[in-house]
Amino acid sequence: MRGGDSLLIMHGSTTIVPNPEIRQAKFHKDFGEGFYCTNMETQAFRWATRFGEGCINFYEFTPVIEVKTLSFPTMTEDWLDFIALCRAGSIHDYDIVDGPMANDEVYNYVADYLSGIISRQAFWELVKFRYPTHQICFHTEKSLQCIKFVNARMVK
Repeated sequence: MRGGDSLLIMHGSTTIVPNPEIRQAKFHKDFGEGFYCTNMETQAFRWATRFGEGCINFYEFTPVIEVKTLSFPTMTEDWLDFIALCRAGSIHDYDIVDGPMANDEVYNYVADYLSGIISRQAFWELVKFRYPTHQICFHTEKSLQCIKFVNARMVK
């Protein structure tokens, strides 16, 4: 994900978010603290409607070379290790991280792996047929400068 063309990304929320912020979370997330978006409208819809009526916020994302980016095109060993570190509270120095999301079902497998209930091999067997997801997380104020609010749509 280097400098170049713009991409449309979405953030599901209970409100319109014209000015994204990096907020402290109550619990550790896949890629750490930041502002989470996706390139999949179905994923944004799930985030927006998890508490009832919500809003899908649309942003234009223009990648720039000046931000430090980590990208996981698919679920890999490195992806799993990175999520394990982030969910344990480790802090990294990336401006932007993008890749698959450990959704509810995959998250349960990640939790089982992290607690030693299942092996790494068992984890990969369980997740190999899961539907694709995507998340991109903006971790720094510098990274938020790469996105521009386009519009929002209420959904239920």
